[in-house]
Amino acid sequence: MASRNVSGASWSTGLCDCCDDVGGCFLTWCFPCITFGRIAEIVDEGEIPCCASGALYLLLCMTTGVGMGLYSCFYRYKLRTAYGLAEKPCADCCVHFFCGACALCQEYRELKSRGFQMRLGWQANAERMGKGTTVAPQVDPGMTR
Repeated sequence: MASRNVSGASWSTGLCDCCDDVGGCFLTWCFPCITFGRIAEIVDEGEIPCCASGALYLLLCMTTGVGMGLYSCFYRYKLRTAYGLAEKPCADCCVHFFCGACALCQEYRELKSRGFQMRLGWQANAERMGKGTTVAPQVDPGMTR
């Protein structure tokens, strides 16, 4: 993902700054599984597609609130670790258990502020940012005559 910074940097927006991104806020309140799926796909660098993460989130929402909170707090932790963000205003799990929609909105805004176009998914963002291209390593031919 991005640089690993252990200083505990501040989030680009606060937990309750939903008005900064009305579209993302509306999406989260109406379809939190889509917001979560998009976040998870980018945090996982495309390993798990948006639809799979979103569907599991929806299933956990329908069956148990605790599982959904644990699942989403795990991704908040991964996002924070990847960008060296501070664990505030409180522990990741507390944020997701008590302010789940606000937490998803904040994570969505954070990725957008870092240049991700959330609707595109990981692959298109990686290509757009130049992360999707890999160059074969140069191999030293060794001794020659």
